[in-house]
Amino acid sequence: MPLFLTPDEWSALRLSLLVAGVATLASLLPGLAVAYLLARRDFRGRALVDGLVHLPLILPPVVTGYLLLLAFGRRGLFGAALAEIGIVFSFRWTGAALACAVMGFPLMVRAMRLSFEAVDRKLEQAAGTLGASPAAVFLVVTLPLALPGILAGAVLAFAKAMGEFGATITFVSNIPGETQTLPSAIYTLTQVPGGEAGALRLALISVALSMAALLASEWLARRARRRLGA
Repeated sequence: MPLFLTPDEWSALRLSLLVAGVATLASLLPGLAVAYLLARRDFRGRALVDGLVHLPLILPPVVTGYLLLLAFGRRGLFGAALAEIGIVFSFRWTGAALACAVMGFPLMVRAMRLSFEAVDRKLEQAAGTLGASPAAVFLVVTLPLALPGILAGAVLAFAKAMGEFGATITFVSNIPGETQTLPSAIYTLTQVPGGEAGALRLALISVALSMAALLASEWLARRARRRLGA
C-alpha cells in the first residue's frame, strides 16, 4: 500500500477538516445558548425545543439531508431567498458544513447541558451577593466551571462532522474537490476496482484523526479541571 495520498485523497482530507472546523465553530455559540437555556430555564415549550434539538439523532441521516435540501436548496423554503443574495448551500462545501453542524449539534448541546447542570449554583449565588451582574456571574463563574463539558461537546461535534455521510451526500452530493469529504471518498473508492488501498488509507486517517480529537479533548479537560482546582 502506498504511503502517500493521491491529489483527490488530499482534497477530501482538506475538505473534511475545513467542513468539520467550520461546522463546529458555527455551532459553538448557538450550542452554548441552547444548552444553557435547557439547563437553567423552565419555559413553555421546553420539551418541544429539547425534542427538536435531538431530532437529528433519531432521524435517519438521509431524511435530515433531504429536509435540508427542501429548506436550503436553490428552490427551497429559505434557499431561494438566500440564493438571491449570493448565499448558496446546496451542492457546495458550505452545505456540507451546514449538514455536519446540524448532525453534530445534539451531541454538542447534550454535553454542554450536562456540564451546566453540574455547576454548583451556590457559587453563582455567592458571586451575585458580592455584587456581580448576571452576565459577570456567567462569564466569571459558570462558564469556566462548565468548560470541560463545553470542550467535550465541541470535540464530539467535530468528530461527528468528520464522520458524517448520509445527510451530507443527500444534501450536497459527492462532488470531488467541492463536497467530497473523507466518508464519501471512502465510499467512492469502495465502489471502483482497485480502490481498496485508497479506502484503507483514508479509513486509517479517519481513525487517527478521531483518536487525536478525543485525546486532545481529554487533555484540555484535565487542564481546565486543574486550573479550576488550583
